[in-house]
This record gives sequence, C-alpha cells and structure tokens, in this order.
Amino acid sequence: GVVTASAGNHGLAVAFHGARLGIPVTIVMPEGAPLIKLTSARRYGAEVILHGTNFDEAYARAREITDGGGGVFVHPFNDLRVIAGQATIGLELAEQQPDLDAVVVAVGGGGLAAGVALGVKARRPGVRVIGVEATALPAMVRALEAGQPVRLPAAPTIADGIAVRQVGDLTLDLVRKHVDDVVTVSEEELANAILLLLEIEKTVVEGAGAAPLAALVNRPLGLAGARVVLVLSGGNIDVTMLSRIIERGLVKDGRLVRVGVVLHDRPGALSRLTALIAEDRANILQIDHHRAFSSTAIGDTEVELTLETSGREQIDRLLTRLVSAGYRVEERPR
Repeated sequence: GVVTASAGNHGLAVAFHGARLGIPVTIVMPEGAPLIKLTSARRYGAEVILHGTNFDEAYARAREITDGGGGVFVHPFNDLRVIAGQATIGLELAEQQPDLDAVVVAVGGGGLAAGVALGVKARRPGVRVIGVEATALPAMVRALEAGQPVRLPAAPTIADGIAVRQVGDLTLDLVRKHVDDVVTVSEEELANAILLLLEIEKTVVEGAGAAPLAALVNRPLGLAGARVVLVLSGGNIDVTMLSRIIERGLVKDGRLVRVGVVLHDRPGALSRLTALIAEDRANILQIDHHRAFSSTAIGDTEVELTLETSGREQIDRLLTRLVSAGYRVEERPR
C-alpha cells in the first residue's frame, strides 16, 4: 500500500485513486484537520491516522510508518511525479484560455504552484504566475529570501490546506525559476475572500482555495485589465467554520449588529422598543434580558438585541431614532 501525510486535498486525491486502483491507502492528518477532509478520506476507504497538531508532525509520523516497512511514501509536494500531475492544471489553462495573462495560485509546500507554473509556461511562456501564502505561515517567502528551505514555528491559520512550516527543496527550486512572485494574505483577508466567493460566485471554498482571490483583491499585483485565472484549489471547509466566517462577515458589512438598550422594567416597555425597531424594518434575531448582571438602576433593565440590518446606514439611522425616543443605547463591539 501507500502512505501519505496531508493537511489539504492531497490526501483525498491519494485516497480516491487508491480506491480506484485497489491499493490500500494510509493517510496521516493533523489532529485538528477539518472533519470534512477526515470523513471524505475514510469514505474512499483510506485508513486515516490523526497525529500531531500540524502538518509537519503528521508528516513525521507518516515517514516513521514507511521507514518501518509500512508501505510506499507518496510525498504531498516535494516529488517530481506529484508536481507533474499538478502541471496538468497549467496545461489545461493554456489550452482552454489561450489569451491568458496571469494565474494566481495558493502556495503551501509549493507543489501546486510549481506544477501550474511549469504547465502553463510550457505552452504560454509570457503568462505571469503569482503564488499566495497565509501571512501566518509564509514558508515559501522565507525560503526564497534565505535561498533554502526554512523551518517556521507552527501557527494557526484558516488556510489549513497550505499550513506548511517548511517547503521542499524541489519545489523551492521550481518556484524560484518559474513563479513570478509570492505574496501573503492575512486571516481576515482569507475570511473575506471565502465570503465574497460564496455570496457573489455561489462557490464554497476553503481558506487555501480563497487565497488567490484574497491576494487579487488586497495586493497590488499589477493585473488591472488583465485576463486572470484564480485556482480555487479546494472546497473542503467545515460547516461550523463557514458559519463563523459568514456571521463575522455580516457584522463587518453592517448586516448584523448587537445593541444594548436600557429600559424601565415595567410591562409594555419591551413591546414599545421592538415596535420602534420594526418601524425601521430591522429584524430582531435575538433578545437577552440582563437584570442581575447589570449596573443599571434597580427599576431599570438592560436588553441586548441582535439585529439583522441592510447595512451601516440603517444601523446609524436606527440608533439615532432610539436615542431621539429617549432610550440609552450602546452599539456593542464585534
């Protein structure tokens, strides 16, 4: 059988083809791997071992298994055959979009970026290829600066598919020669890109898959007016993570807000407040009363409301309306 380590979609690909070819597959994933990746790999019949807190620890365990005679190791990125497989993406892009100007692709260990660059430039040498890493783990940027792979300390990122602490020597050499630039994007930029793709393109992507759009939107890549392909390299994101990203995005856009209002603690007070809110066409999602744990006067109560609004303009209008009606109102921080 074959053994691999994966924090991204490499493991799923190995599991799929193992099932197709009748080859036993063992995948070592970090203990915090998204549930969707874990269950998908098992659904293809792979044995999944959870080990360590990051990709590098999972990788070390996979090598221990193969060094002990437990199978053939398939490296997730530092392997010329794996890179050649990734290069088929570049070949397809060159064939399907002959007037292509640039490709933006995520970088973890560097196999995908190296392969895409090799493939597309074999057919279209003038195409620019730009790699994107998470600012939390810029392993390729640091390696390019140092001239050799550099091992970075572990760091959390929502782009778990590219959360690699050290790139390979093969991928570093190929990226240096064929990738035009490598930039980094923050966690907030990744989250915003996930939400943007979901809302505008109706496409669900994981953090690593959203990295190219995050770079295109937030970095001066010099691609204005160019024909650009973004490689959305994965859609395996847990529903819980996606839910958190959506909610935070709504708050940032002013479509979800939390306000505290002090009321006289008597019958009808809450009804009058909610009527004012309804008149402004804001939707109440949640109401919490705070009596015991409040610094208000004994005869008052504090109400915290979570409201669905159309944007910042409506929030400001509603707050002004409530203050004009005599309420003490405070917009709560995110």
